[in-house]
Amino acid sequence: MTEPVGHEGRRAFGARVAELRVRRGLTQRELAEAIGRTASWLSQVERGVQPVNRLDVLRLLADGLGVPLHELRPDAPPLDPVDESSPEPNDLDRARLLITGHPAPRTLIAPENSYKGPPIPDLQAAVEEAWTLAHSDRFAELSATLTSLIPYAEGAARAAKGRERVQAYGLLARAYQALSAAFVRQGEPDAAWVAADRSIAAAERSGQVMGVFAGTYRLAHAFVRLRRYDQAEHTARSASEALGEYVARTEEPSPEALSLQGSFHLVLALVHARTGNRSDARREIETARSVASALGEDRNDHNLEFGPTNVELHAVSIAVELGDAGEALDIGERVDASGLSPERQARFALDTGRAHAQLRHVEQALACFLDAERLSPGMVRTHVAARAAIRDLVLMAGRAASSELRALARRTDAMS
Repeated sequence: MTEPVGHEGRRAFGARVAELRVRRGLTQRELAEAIGRTASWLSQVERGVQPVNRLDVLRLLADGLGVPLHELRPDAPPLDPVDESSPEPNDLDRARLLITGHPAPRTLIAPENSYKGPPIPDLQAAVEEAWTLAHSDRFAELSATLTSLIPYAEGAARAAKGRERVQAYGLLARAYQALSAAFVRQGEPDAAWVAADRSIAAAERSGQVMGVFAGTYRLAHAFVRLRRYDQAEHTARSASEALGEYVARTEEPSPEALSLQGSFHLVLALVHARTGNRSDARREIETARSVASALGEDRNDHNLEFGPTNVELHAVSIAVELGDAGEALDIGERVDASGLSPERQARFALDTGRAHAQLRHVEQALACFLDAERLSPGMVRTHVAARAAIRDLVLMAGRAASSELRALARRTDAMS
């Protein structure tokens, strides 16, 4: 950490940030989005209200402003080259290392019939367990499971014949989808991109068309997390239109197809909300509602959890993204999310907490964030907007901030 600075130092630093931002031609919102913070946080930095003492946050700001760290903060300590190449470990490090290489070279030169791994039914059970871990945000266990499962599935897919080979590629696709979903939630979208791409290739080789769309859905979410909104929209739009044509010409479209089609509309709603396109975001939510109505029930095809309940959870999230906190809370009051996974319940609690924070309901927001932390301890720490909301709550409460709120801010590193 750098040395804390007083009020005058914070004001001078904030003025420097504002000067460099204007020179680069960025609005506060554009710079905030580029570095994964909120416009409110950046405004407080530029006004000298919010201190920035951590070296990694200073480095993030400097990168967003396109300047060397010492041009932004001359008193910053020299960079440690070891730190530059050694990110903090997290629960998915083993899985990330696994996908750094590709299994094809080893399996291609292996002798025929050399596969000695578990039989297909055992691999299937392991994939189901992987998804249970993913939905529960138990990433350390998921990483350990997939680190052994994926090489076995890769080997089985290349060694098996006929129907078993098709099954093995289908299982491999689902394993990579689980890994991609986990990487997105852990804040590693570049790795999520790789895992999603491999899931699409495996699903295509299995002949499971809907599996290809499921992998494409994971790819779209990787682009959202990367803030590549044009790529996310293109990916989701192309898939949604293709599925729409299929559903239109099919007398009785499968629940799988409807779940996927509706899920892509939810991705598009999120993209439009993040880019401030209010009318299109609302239109996509209404379209997803129509698809969910046609589906008629909450399902979990391809682990999407799509159905009427999940659409309303997304409607809450979209309203929060658009700053319509009252609407978000009104929708949320009518939703019972108890039948969904802990991950979806935690996301709902986070979004409800953000809505309360927007309305300056400090105690209600804190209760929601604590509920989310109970359901998924890691989610609050990696959710940029939630951490920003917790930071805003502490600043709003000032000296009156409760010990519970301050403890939550420390646990989530929200004040950095």
